[in-house]
Amino acid sequence: MSLAIVPGSFDPMTLGHLELVKTVAKRYDEVVVAIMVNRSKKYLFDLNTRVAIAEETVKELPNVRVITENGMLIDLFDRLGADAVCKGWRNQRDYDYELHMADWNSSHNPRFRTEMIRAKKSVEHISSTEVRRRLMAGETLEDIVHPNAEHLIFARFIENGGK
Repeated sequence: MSLAIVPGSFDPMTLGHLELVKTVAKRYDEVVVAIMVNRSKKYLFDLNTRVAIAEETVKELPNVRVITENGMLIDLFDRLGADAVCKGWRNQRDYDYELHMADWNSSHNPRFRTEMIRAKKSVEHISSTEVRRRLMAGETLEDIVHPNAEHLIFARFIENGGK
């Protein structure tokens, strides 16, 4: 059985992320969406909310599960016995960043393999930053997040005082 990891902060998960996960789910028997924790990063949503949003977003994909990870991706890769880490990219800046990370990971774990997947044109404009911008502006999210998760995103944003 083949297994791929799709890692990220998913703050929050978007339709762009979902398209990446769908692509990976067609290529691998099992997909693990790993919500990574970086203690030095400031998140809009807490970890439990990011997990709930991700679970709502991918719940229709039977071979996908969501986990959290506090440690290093190279360690998670070995612990799960993964075949690949799949990273999406929208533009040259994304690609260069992900390539740098892939080089670092493979230099520290020779078994580590990164598969770079270009975003579909229909979703390459979507980012978690755009979700946060729209939330702050009180704009709709219907075309950038999954409908199952939109209500949760708004509810948690309001609970947090709109910050």
